[in-house]
Amino acid sequence: MVNIRDGAGYAPTGSARRVVDSGEFVIAAAFLDHGHIYGQVNGLRDAGATLKAVYDPDPGRLQKFLATYPEARAVDRFEDILDDPEIRLVCAAAVPCRRSAVGIRVLEAGKDYFTDKSPFTTLEQLAQVKDVLARTGGKYAVYYAERLHNDAAWRAGELIASGAIGRVLQVLNLAPHRLSRSTRPDWFFDKTAYGGILTDIGSHQVEQFLTYAGCEDATINYARVANFSHPDKPGLEDFGEVSMTGDNGASFYCRVDWYTPEGLRTWGDGRTFIVGTEGTLELRKYLDVTAQAPASKLILVNAEGETAEECLGQTGFPFFGQLILDCLHRSEHAMLQEHALRAAELSMQAQRWAEQRGAVNHV
Repeated sequence: MVNIRDGAGYAPTGSARRVVDSGEFVIAAAFLDHGHIYGQVNGLRDAGATLKAVYDPDPGRLQKFLATYPEARAVDRFEDILDDPEIRLVCAAAVPCRRSAVGIRVLEAGKDYFTDKSPFTTLEQLAQVKDVLARTGGKYAVYYAERLHNDAAWRAGELIASGAIGRVLQVLNLAPHRLSRSTRPDWFFDKTAYGGILTDIGSHQVEQFLTYAGCEDATINYARVANFSHPDKPGLEDFGEVSMTGDNGASFYCRVDWYTPEGLRTWGDGRTFIVGTEGTLELRKYLDVTAQAPASKLILVNAEGETAEECLGQTGFPFFGQLILDCLHRSEHAMLQEHALRAAELSMQAQRWAEQRGAVNHV
């Protein structure tokens, strides 16, 4: 059962089409610092991947993982995974500031890498990874779960691709998250570790904008980050917002925050509003407030009328099967490498833009 109140532990499973048989695509998991590792592994296993090994230096995290995936074999050293010729891809959810270093080791070992977002915390890390990718030809995939592992968000992409709302003019994302303060590790409140709120959860929103609007790049118009009400945690940014204009003229605004009220049944009332030349989409991604929770609802309005579609459990989360096949065939259908990296880069640039103009501190 998915814990819909806890964003860090939100790990959906789905009725994915299995694209490989047992043993055809072997994966490992490592550095289990963030609970999103369970979503990453679930998605790949549902699509047919075989989980062989796991590494983590923390015995508690390791035992929890093994209780969930008893088929995995714990190894004593990360090198045991890197040296295993059967393992094709390594999933990891390390502390964000360490994710690129882990990825570089994976790529240099001749394997593909699947990291939680944000994949970097500095532009310098991104530059290093680009160099390694050019040299190794590996894949550095990113778990942008708020689109890849959300039924309404995935369905929206399908409808846009079919022309249901014409050319996308604007994407507006509202992305509140529950702080769940007592369950967070120390690094969560250390800005050097997580990179800032726009670098972190802002990256989800930027990736969705680039996807829905069909942009390859964007210009930052405005960005702001703040700590409004957590004086005892000066490293926490509890609010952020950014505006961008895509290279095709589409506009984007998002708000991210750690202010989900305790009374809400899910970890966040994520909403997306998309305006096209021939229609609109509204996504109620995790619940329909006062009505249904969990939910993954999409509302389409175009020339044919008004349609409400409950998408929960309906898409099968195709990204994961596509990623497996991309790794096997060296293709690029799940997500373009440049797209994955550019979404992260724009998020970090927005973070830097906001910091250069001074973070707001009203505590």
